[in-house]
Amino acid sequence: MGEPNFVAWAAQRSGYGGNLTVVDKVPPDMLHLVDAHWYQFPPMNPLWHGILGFVIGVLGFISVVGNGMVIYIFSSTKSLRTPSNLLVVNLAFSDFLMMMAMSPAMVINCYYETWVLGPLMCELYGMAGSLFGCGSIWSMTFIALDRYNVIVKGLSAQPLTKKTAMLRILIIWVMAIGWTLAPFFGWNRYVPEGNMTACGTDYLTKDWFSRSYILIYAMWVYFTPLLTIIYSYWFIVQAVAAHEKSMREQAKKMNVASLRSSEAAATSAECKLAKIALMTISLWFFAWTPYLVTNFTGIFESAKISPLATIWCSLFAKANAVYNPIVYGISHPKYRQALQKKFPSLVCTGGSDDTTSTASGVTNVTTDEKPASA
Repeated sequence: MGEPNFVAWAAQRSGYGGNLTVVDKVPPDMLHLVDAHWYQFPPMNPLWHGILGFVIGVLGFISVVGNGMVIYIFSSTKSLRTPSNLLVVNLAFSDFLMMMAMSPAMVINCYYETWVLGPLMCELYGMAGSLFGCGSIWSMTFIALDRYNVIVKGLSAQPLTKKTAMLRILIIWVMAIGWTLAPFFGWNRYVPEGNMTACGTDYLTKDWFSRSYILIYAMWVYFTPLLTIIYSYWFIVQAVAAHEKSMREQAKKMNVASLRSSEAAATSAECKLAKIALMTISLWFFAWTPYLVTNFTGIFESAKISPLATIWCSLFAKANAVYNPIVYGISHPKYRQALQKKFPSLVCTGGSDDTTSTASGVTNVTTDEKPASA
C-alpha cells in the first residue's frame, strides 16, 4: 500500500500520484469499517498527524496527572469527603479513564498515520470515548443539580447522603454503559473517523435506523443535560441576586456601607463554588459541541466533512478531560489548601483567605447559608 509520508503527500499535491487517498494506509482488516465518503479525500499532510499526536500526548499526560491528583486529594482529605464530592471524584475518575484509554492509542496511530490496532480495538476505543464522555456530562449535571439543591432550596432541600450520591453514580454508569453497548448490537456502530487515527460513532451510514441512534443519544447526553444545567443555574443566579439585593437593602436601613456577616461569607463561598461548577460545565460543552455539529452534519448531509475537520473534533472532545483538575486547582479553596499541604511545590500562590468556604459538594447547610428570598 505504500506509506503516504510527506514525500508522497507533496507529490500528490503537486499533481503526481493523484490516485492517493486518505484511506490508502488503512490495513485490509479495517477497510470494511471505512465509509465510502472518505475515499474522495487525498492524504493529509503528515504534519497534521504529528501535531495531533503531540498535542494528544501532552493533554493525556496533564489529564492523567491532574485528575489523579484530584481523586487522591478529595479521597484522602477528610474535610473533602462529603456526599456531593463523591460526584466530583466520579467526574475526575471518568476523565482520568478517558485519557488513559484514548491518549496512548491515538499517539500510536498518529505515528503510523492510520489506525493500526485492529477492528476490535477501534470499537473499544470508540466505546471508551462515548462511555467516559457520557459519564462526565451526567456527573456534571448531577453536580449542577446539587448546587441548585443547596443554594436555591436551602433548608427546604433534602440533604444529599452518601447512599444517595452512590445511587446517582450507579445510575450514571448504568446509563452510560447501556448507551455505549448499543452499537455492538447493531444500533449504529463504531468506525474510523476521517483522519483514520481515531474511531467514533458512525454518522455517515444512510439508513435512518443507524441515524436514529445519533439523534436519540444526542438528546440524552447533550440537550437534556444542557437544559437541566441551564435551568439549575438560572435559579441559582436568581437566588444569589435576590440575596445580594436583600443584603444591600438591610445595610441601607442600618446606615452602614455593607453587611459582611458570617452569613454573607458563607453565601459568597457558595456563589464562588457555583461559578466554578458553571465554568467546568461550560468548558465541557465547548469541548463536545464541535463533535455534535460534525455528527449532525453527517446524518443530515448538510455539508461535506473533511478528514481535517475530524481532527479538530477529536482534539476538542478529548481536551475536556484536562479542564476539570485545572479549574479545581485554581479556584477551589479547600482543594487548593489540601494541595498545598500534600504537594507544596505545585502551589504557586499562598493559601486562600477564604477559610469559610466549603467544598463544592457540601449539602448540609445551616440557616446562615440560605440565601434570602426575593
